[in-house]
Amino acid sequence: MPAEPAPTPEALLASVFGFHAFRPGQEEIVRAVLAGRDTLAIMPTGGGKSLCFQLPALCLDGLTVVISPLIALMRDQVRSLREAGVTAGALTSGNTEEETEAVFEAIDAGTLKLLYIAPERLAGGGTTTLLRRAKTRLIAVDEAHCVSQWGHDFRPDYLRIGDLKRALGVPLAAFTATADEETRAEIVTRLFEGRAPATFLRGFDRPNIALAFEPKDQPRKQILDFAAARRGQSGIVYCASRAKTEQLAAALRDADHPACHYHGGMEAEARRAVEARFQREDGLIVTATVAFGMGIDKPDIRWVAHADLPKSIESYYQEIGRAGRDGAPAETLTLYGADDIRFRRQQIDEGLAPDERKAADHGRLNALLGLAEATGCRRQRLLAYFGESSEPCGNCDLCETPPDLFDGTEAVRKALSAALRTEESYGAGHLIEILLGQSNDRIRARGHDRLPTFGVGREFSRSEWQAIFRQMQGHDLVRPDTARHGALVMTARARPILRGEESITLRRDLVRKGRATPVAKALVADEDAPLLSALKAKRRALAEAAGLPAYMIFPDRTLIEMAETRPASLDAFARVSGVGAKKLESYGAAFLEVIAGAQAATPPHPARRKLAGSTAGPLYDALEEAQRELSRGTDGHDRYLCCTATTLRRIAETKPRTRAELERIGGMGEAKIERFGATFLAIIAEAG
Repeated sequence: MPAEPAPTPEALLASVFGFHAFRPGQEEIVRAVLAGRDTLAIMPTGGGKSLCFQLPALCLDGLTVVISPLIALMRDQVRSLREAGVTAGALTSGNTEEETEAVFEAIDAGTLKLLYIAPERLAGGGTTTLLRRAKTRLIAVDEAHCVSQWGHDFRPDYLRIGDLKRALGVPLAAFTATADEETRAEIVTRLFEGRAPATFLRGFDRPNIALAFEPKDQPRKQILDFAAARRGQSGIVYCASRAKTEQLAAALRDADHPACHYHGGMEAEARRAVEARFQREDGLIVTATVAFGMGIDKPDIRWVAHADLPKSIESYYQEIGRAGRDGAPAETLTLYGADDIRFRRQQIDEGLAPDERKAADHGRLNALLGLAEATGCRRQRLLAYFGESSEPCGNCDLCETPPDLFDGTEAVRKALSAALRTEESYGAGHLIEILLGQSNDRIRARGHDRLPTFGVGREFSRSEWQAIFRQMQGHDLVRPDTARHGALVMTARARPILRGEESITLRRDLVRKGRATPVAKALVADEDAPLLSALKAKRRALAEAAGLPAYMIFPDRTLIEMAETRPASLDAFARVSGVGAKKLESYGAAFLEVIAGAQAATPPHPARRKLAGSTAGPLYDALEEAQRELSRGTDGHDRYLCCTATTLRRIAETKPRTRAELERIGGMGEAKIERFGATFLAIIAEAG
């Protein structure tokens, strides 16, 4: 009898998954994967990514291996597939012995269709052998943006996937809901070795999700009011800290909401209990750090709130995307304040990324500020970031209540002029002091009270200028420069405004609300905060390299003093509280380089470093300078002579007063005594 024809994707879509038509964009992706083409698909959350690799897996002979970042997500999908009659399994650290044995038996029997594994398993030498023996025909990569080395969800073992593809010689299909143009390029480089896959960009619009932002003004009350208006609906509140998740969950329970918290500091069993409860219960609210959500396959989350500003538009989009995955209406609220912006800038500056990556991350944060302080439809602004255009949505707070706008051109030109006249070397705090005409020691010492821009901005208060500078960053007119410790540097977008060729519109309501924006007490003045972040980043790198706690390098109070006093030499550095001789020797040059930035001088000789902080240090410098001038004699034509650094150090330490005492210093022969002796003794006498 002739063999039965293989079932078509349409037939399996109906018989296995119960769908009688593909969602928009799914069919062409499935066709590309079945044709054996390497594929990259960017689809919105809720757009049906999983089916785009699950359906081809059922059509193909052999095994499809799915690399996924979270155990909870893998177990959910395996359970769903098994419920649909598909032989699927997972190899995770959460498996029981029976579950693992069942997977191996299915592989040996040739019946397993989909195998989910975590990327960490690729580090094991036996994984490739196992997958080759299992006759793997396709590699599917879920959450492919995790391969982006400087992305918000980077997983180092995702970098091994390209090696696996090469070893197995099979096609690879990568899927993500979150990837800007830069991240897409990184995915192609790392997963497809730079060879362009068939790429499907299925759009980022989630029209069922309502978008709203508010400046912080009693933020706990704002969250409680938002939740109260949605009582009985499942929701997530994202927080920037673990402590806040616990505090907000308690406040919600006090207000008679079913609520629990979730963060990475909890025991694994406690986290799993929250995940299971959230999956199981209707109307539960989870207050969480970003550790929560990627692996939660719950379609009826009705709202997502951010108690603090997210890291970037990508993070924001991914996190709000967990609401309304069923296509029904969902709502969001994001709170933000000056303290959030400072915190996110600090995270970037203290990270270990190279400066060009930090600059890009500051640009991403600017884009998010632009969304928060938008003057028109938020959905238009959000989609434009991802390269898409749309009409006003009618489903965001700014469409419902248009903001109060004013022509901010003159104010922005004053701010940009202040930045230019100070050589783009200062942050917003210092520039605002100039614009307000506030004279202080720092302003006077730098001559900034004599600038034409001094005092030209008195029509606005300090908090109003802070709101204007935030909006300037949101329009990407200025960016913090990591190499200059956070000084605001103009972008190309600012120059037409400065030249009077273009105008700019700002939001007056945000300027007014700037007065009420709560600001967390900072460890140092705004002007010194970027340098403190850079010093912390250096401390972190040194601590990780040495396997030490960061405070063992230097405690915070020492770094604060460095940021405030900005020592420019080893002698000055040695006077910073907490800097002893050993730490000066070990870390002084490294931290001075951070403080000096691009102008860092050549590190001094070790012999000179030993004198740092002592009275012998300046004497050594004077002796060295004199020696340099006399190295070829008084007329510059004699034979070259010099003393070693060790000899100069001994002279500086012992301070000989006579020619006889100088002759007893090791390294001072007769020729050197004749050339340098009288001058050295005169310098020592003058030094006292």
